Amino acid sequence: MATVDSLARPEVSDPSDPLARTAQTFPTLSEEMSERIASFGVEESFPEGGMLFSRGDRSVDFFLCLDGQIEILDRGAKGCDRVIHVHQSRQFTGELDLFNDRTILVSGRALPGTRVVRIERSAFRRMMAAEPDIGEIVMRAFILRRVSMIRYGEAGVALVGPAHAADMGRIQAFLTRNGFPHRRIDTEIDSDAVGFMECLALSESDLPVIVVEGRVYRNPTNAQIADAVGLTSALDPDHVHDVAVVGAGPAGLAAAVYAASEGLDTIVIEAVAPGGQAGTSSRIENYLGFPTGISGQALSGRAQVQAQKFGARLLVSRSARGIDCDGRPFRVHLDDGASLKARTVVVATGARYRKLDLPHYLELEGNGIYYAATAMEAGICGDQAAVVIGGGNSAGQAAIYLSKTAGHVHMLVRGPGLAATMSSYLIERIEASEKITLHPFCEVTELEGEKHLRALSWTNRKTGEVEQHEVGALFVMIGAQPNTDWLDDCLELDPAGFVKTGSGVTFFCSSKPGVFAVGDVRSGSVKRVASGVGEGSVVVSAIHRYLEPTPQ
Repeated sequence: MATVDSLARPEVSDPSDPLARTAQTFPTLSEEMSERIASFGVEESFPEGGMLFSRGDRSVDFFLCLDGQIEILDRGAKGCDRVIHVHQSRQFTGELDLFNDRTILVSGRALPGTRVVRIERSAFRRMMAAEPDIGEIVMRAFILRRVSMIRYGEAGVALVGPAHAADMGRIQAFLTRNGFPHRRIDTEIDSDAVGFMECLALSESDLPVIVVEGRVYRNPTNAQIADAVGLTSALDPDHVHDVAVVGAGPAGLAAAVYAASEGLDTIVIEAVAPGGQAGTSSRIENYLGFPTGISGQALSGRAQVQAQKFGARLLVSRSARGIDCDGRPFRVHLDDGASLKARTVVVATGARYRKLDLPHYLELEGNGIYYAATAMEAGICGDQAAVVIGGGNSAGQAAIYLSKTAGHVHMLVRGPGLAATMSSYLIERIEASEKITLHPFCEVTELEGEKHLRALSWTNRKTGEVEQHEVGALFVMIGAQPNTDWLDDCLELDPAGFVKTGSGVTFFCSSKPGVFAVGDVRSGSVKRVASGVGEGSVVVSAIHRYLEPTPQ
């Protein structure tokens, strides 16, 4: 049996911490609920030290502890197992990976006298649907357990490198947006960094690296990260899905939730992480039902879990590179050489960020130039000045969020103000903030810095005046271009490259029957999270009509 470290967690004072909500994170079910759960599985006994499941397994079962105890183990940095929880009688195992076939993050080991009810995956899904009160308890517990892992860096990987490096930011953003637990070791300031690097025989040129189960990956691509940590799963190229959703922004996730919940075999292809551009928003305050606001990452995370709960499969870090439009079923080709078949395709690939045409821009991208203002970017900026370019809601939300920590926030817009492009509630907050200054008719004209952005200059196009400022970060939020290159000549596009769709009952139908477009990628769409969610949910009725058998 492996050596076991004792559990050492800090005292909890934050009410949002899952460890402060133990009764919800690790609930003890009533005897009546336990009996209902037991009807979906079979009883088993395990000897002391018997493994119910091990880290790295896929498609593990759900276990309800009847007698004895179940230790949940995390593999520690020194290679020994560490107990992070012990399930008692009428408590259950599992977390969010029970809704997909990714590799699990923890191991489960029996203590003396352990007797359980084992529920296989298919029966677990039936239980979640048939017993909604139990399903609510299980779902809440699973979410809180994952949040706790992320908060404390448990059951994840180590990310080692300098915080200001572009690839360090890319890797951390990929892990964070995909809800994968990790511990960051900043080689610029972390006292553990030197010993960690010596132990792994790493040099500065190797960084950044991720360490997964003792194996080191030097500056891995997003696809390599996904493979290393078990986010990816095998594809059957001959299996025909009812719906293939390309893109997991608000519109794509909504289409997946509604399609899967209505019994359609649904798969989602996402190049980076669920949420799209909305997933990088620090706070969305005008989305219906969230009066105190919600971060884009939290909203997309919930939607992803919801889609998987209903059976949708999610392929992360895999981009669509082409589509065979003429055959039936359609075949979507992926960037790793794989492909999949689908009777219908929903194009929800959204748009990519526009960039500035300036010297040194590409070298500083990710090294002080960003397209989202989240806690990670705000932390890198620190208490230095920040510059936000753009007059839309995303720019306004970023400026308000950054004003909490940055020394000052400068907003640059090419026009006379914000009234034509931004919601009034954001304008009022910006005007009321002493830490935000709006600069109309201004454009950034020069960037300074080698490895990281240190300063920039902007020019007032009306007066010709030039201002130079030292800054911690530049946030570019000046619109986007549609992600439609992968469609080749399959669909009819408008002059700007957005997918043209019909009207009336064929509102989301493209020029190719069976291929639909929703969200920001669709020509004429309203660039709002709520409208994207609406389009994604409504398109499913059009999919049903297309899939209906033709009357004889």
